[in-house]
Amino acid sequence: MRRKPLGVKDTRGVAEAYVKTPANAWLMGIIAWAVPGGGHFLQGRWVRGLVVASAVCGMFLMGLLFGGHLFGLNGGEGTSNLLQLPPMIANLGTGILYLLCWASNTGFSEGAEFARRATYEYGNTFLLTAGLLNYLAMLDAFDIAAGRKP
Repeated sequence: MRRKPLGVKDTRGVAEAYVKTPANAWLMGIIAWAVPGGGHFLQGRWVRGLVVASAVCGMFLMGLLFGGHLFGLNGGEGTSNLLQLPPMIANLGTGILYLLCWASNTGFSEGAEFARRATYEYGNTFLLTAGLLNYLAMLDAFDIAAGRKP
């Protein structure tokens, strides 16, 4: 096997890297973020959409039932807002579920009574995981629509 000289780059596959992503893929990604499983449903992948929707919505509801806390920017002092930014981004991954809770002020309660519950941290974990899972499902719907995944 012949080796390439140092400093010489392999240019195979460079043309494929610059292929423009279709607008349909961006739309599927946005819909998949907003409605868990929605991007898969619109592409006719009913089973995958149902699995995603039930997993994300189930974990979100379980997190709320366990007394979990949804994170948002609450105007704290100093670095308090910076510390709440990563979990807020994770919670925001549930799309319309997060926005509905934000509009109705459900799950955003600040208070020691929620933190005293034995299941409080489990609830937080379910809520964060639901958002992160929906981000992965969003990327999956995007890749399918872009033709990168069969």
